[in-house]
Formats: sequence, structure tokens, C-alpha cells
Amino acid sequence: MLLKPFNQTLPLKFKLSVLCCCFFLKSNAQYAEDLSAYKAIYALAVNNSGKYLAIRSFKSNQKKYLLLADLQNLKTRIEPAELYQLSNVDFNNIRAMFKNSTYVKVVENILANDKAIQNSGLNTPISGKSGITLTVDLCPSHKEMDRVIVSDLLSNFKNSQLIPISFSISGKWLLKHQADFDWLKQLQDKNQLAITWINHSYNHRVNELPLSQNFMLAKDTDVQAEVLENEQLLLKNGIVSSVFFRFPGLVSNQKLVEKIMRFGLIPVGSDAWLAKGEKAKNGSIVLIHGNGNEESGVKDFIALLQNKKSDIAGRQWSLFDLTQGILSSFK
Repeated sequence: MLLKPFNQTLPLKFKLSVLCCCFFLKSNAQYAEDLSAYKAIYALAVNNSGKYLAIRSFKSNQKKYLLLADLQNLKTRIEPAELYQLSNVDFNNIRAMFKNSTYVKVVENILANDKAIQNSGLNTPISGKSGITLTVDLCPSHKEMDRVIVSDLLSNFKNSQLIPISFSISGKWLLKHQADFDWLKQLQDKNQLAITWINHSYNHRVNELPLSQNFMLAKDTDVQAEVLENEQLLLKNGIVSSVFFRFPGLVSNQKLVEKIMRFGLIPVGSDAWLAKGEKAKNGSIVLIHGNGNEESGVKDFIALLQNKKSDIAGRQWSLFDLTQGILSSFK
């Protein structure tokens, strides 16, 4: 979710109704100066608008706020805590209480298939339509971002109103690539990209050990810090994280998968990591790296766009929003 400025062209009635909301959203950009007590919670948040899962709380200007996840449409948002009644629940309570929600259906699907050391999480095609869901991982790197990925998308889908794309952001990448990050935000501000911002851990550490002891499975990993520090960094940069999480290297085990879900997050894998020779099918969750470290994956994606150029022009092949693809697959 990108924090957007107030639109002066809105009808007066609607404009007045969202003015307070937009004032609050604009203030989110100031959390860098006054963000404290950021912590993980797991509670049912209820008010007249419905029931939500509260997964984080924090303070700003001596006021308490909640990060809420909508279990039906998978969207996240920040609200003042005073607007909601909270009751503590656990992971299994939510699974039982909201078993017909999209969120729990996805969770159950993942729990049934979380044994693999690599690529657990949501890792199958999520739409039977002609096209793909594109996820771009931005892992720590000293190299420049592969902006050609976005440039080619803008060129090929120039007749589309919004181009859906997901970026998996690691904190250490953002800290070294502020200009690239701001460029992506600007494209979303201009309504050229519809970005899903995925938590990709803060440090994204990697070592020389086997996968069972590597990435977030390394013995000294502080999982809570990897999740929360990255969320705070994104929030300080004006971005509210989505409900999605991508494991560094797609490496996890059953215990780690369940731990991430107990933070209220949905792990997202891939069924088409292009640099590994995996082919994109209709509905595939495609993975490429845009951090300058995976030239072959970027080339393969650009080749895919070139191959589909006429279908794109004829609106016979599309990019699909991650959330919308999930909603259509887990009705």
C-alpha cells in the first residue's frame, strides 16, 4: 500500500469524507521522526465496519495505532487503536473463526504443503487466465537496480491504466538504493504501477552452509527482528507493508513457515523462477531478481515480454495483481 496525497479533483462530498483519512495517511510519512513501541500483536479488532486481524501496534505523537489485515480481501491498513475493540486470539482461533475467509483458505493451503526446504508458501499458479503475476526480488546488492524490467513493462503495456507488479523489498537493499526505491514510489504515485510491497526480511543474510543452515534458517537468525525492522523501515519511507512475506532464497522449513504466519503474514513462493530454467505458465507466480545480480532471469523475462508482444497488444496476455489472483483462486 502506497501512501497517496489528497486528490483535489474529487467530488466535494467524497473529498470531505476522506480529508481526515488523507491527513492521517500523509502523516505516515513523518513516522521516521516519531515511530516508537512497534511490536507484533495478534488480536481480533472489531468495530462497526467489521472484524479484522490486528498484527502490529505502535505509537506516534503519543497516540497508539494498529496495523490491520482484512481477512477477506487481504489488504492492510493503519488505524487509530481507539477505534477498535481488541481481544487476544491465537493462530488456531483465527483458523477456526474465519475458515471461509480468503486468508484462512490460503493459510490452510500453505500448511498442507510447507515441508519443503525451498519454495514453501504459496507456490502454484493462482489464475487460469492468460498471463502471469510478476514478483521482483530486491535483495541486498551493491549493483544498480535493473530498471529495464520496469521500463520494458511501461513500454509493452503503455495502453494499460495500471501495471500490477510485486516488489519483495529487503531492508539492506533499501538502505543502499534510496533513489531506486523513490523512483518506484513515484511511478505508483503517477498511477503507472500498482505495486504490492512484500516483506523480504531486513538483513537477507546468506552464508556458505547447506540450505538447512542458510538464509533465515541460520542458527543466529532473529526472525522477529527480520520481520519487524523491515516493516518499520518501509513505514518510515511512506509504505505500509502488504500481508505477504517472501523468504530469502525461498528457503524455509515447516517451523519457520508457521512462525511467519503467526506474525499474520502469508509466505509467497514461486512456480517460475526464470533464472533456474523454470517456465512461466498461465497464472504463474514468476520470480526474477531486479537487484543487478541475476542477469539471466532479467533477460529471460524481457524475452518473455518480446514473445508475448502481439498478445499484449491484443489484450490476450496480461500481468495480474498478486492479491486479485489469490482472491480469484481461493473463492
